[in-house]
Amino acid sequence: MMAAISAAMAGDETRLIEKNEKLGKKLFITGKGRCNVTNACDICDFFDSVCSNPKFLYSAVYGFDNSSLMAFFEERKVPLKTERGNRVFPVSDHSSDIIRALEVQLKDLGVSVSLNTEVRELITENGRVTGIRYAGGFEEADRVIVATGGLSYPSTGSTGDGYRWAKATGHEIRDTYPALVPFNLKDEFVKELQGLTLKNTGLVVLKDKKTVFSGQGEVLFTHFGVSGPLILTASSLMKGGRGDFEIYLDLKPALSQEVLDKRFLREFENGAQKSLSNVLKELLPKSMIPVILALSSVSGEKKAGQVSRSERERLLDVFKHMPLHFSSLRGYNEAIITGGGVSVRDVNPSTMESNKIKGLYFCGEVLDVDAFTGGYNLQIAFSTGRLAGGA
Repeated sequence: MMAAISAAMAGDETRLIEKNEKLGKKLFITGKGRCNVTNACDICDFFDSVCSNPKFLYSAVYGFDNSSLMAFFEERKVPLKTERGNRVFPVSDHSSDIIRALEVQLKDLGVSVSLNTEVRELITENGRVTGIRYAGGFEEADRVIVATGGLSYPSTGSTGDGYRWAKATGHEIRDTYPALVPFNLKDEFVKELQGLTLKNTGLVVLKDKKTVFSGQGEVLFTHFGVSGPLILTASSLMKGGRGDFEIYLDLKPALSQEVLDKRFLREFENGAQKSLSNVLKELLPKSMIPVILALSSVSGEKKAGQVSRSERERLLDVFKHMPLHFSSLRGYNEAIITGGGVSVRDVNPSTMESNKIKGLYFCGEVLDVDAFTGGYNLQIAFSTGRLAGGA
């Protein structure tokens, strides 16, 4: 939609072709239906949250940055608000307001919109795009912008069409994988913890003994493993989850092992005649206590005052390095975005035009660019779409 708006603003006769029955189907579900439009961070810091090919995005993002995007919507009567983590949402908390503003702008600019129309292939001649073919016919065009998204949430129409067209026209497709997605775990105890949310929790992910991710935030236990903002962020750096990963939670990241040990001693002394399970209620959610005790090989029936030094050390170790046994990442049905895609080496970062086919442009998630949660990916989509359109 932004690419079409941009092309129309540049004076081109523009047609937007959508295979769904309505526009913005995927945008509608972003941010749990609230639409996390962008992130209001300092634009210099924006690229720290981009996982793949941040330098490729300099022209696009600096050319149409977060403040420009926010002004775009507010000028079209969609007031915005900034929440924790600089996440920007419409004040109404309705993604439909964002979609409506884009639809109104398309109409005002005279963009022709074709719904329920599925493009089958790109037509090229002598290294130049000349049009598109769809069910029922073909259409000539001087320029074609591919803005099809990736493979995540295929029910919204993201079924990899753009990758197929790009590959058929000689572009390299970097391996795709689900990103910003929960983990499957081998641990049986996750079923006992299902529904439990841990806030201010530390997470470390290792591969071949090297740190892939280290951070602090919210973790949610599910029937299959773990989810939550911290897990989703880590998943994007695991590049599809291929390989052997070691994962550890730090249940008390604000406390050093030494300080936590002193806390243990104090709690165990104060509740010396109580069972260890009872005393641990001061330190852990109730559902976690049997799991932590089992991982530590310490009996919860034991009186707190009788816990030995070696038992206390085992408890400390699990509190600070609770092991999670990784199985795999969840699939595209649950992935917020797709990692990988059209190689940025085949695209001009100053225009988003293909380096291989004249008049062919790519923008958004179909490209091999992705970022953490927090509005960064939508900003990338809007910025690259704006640049591809040429306004």
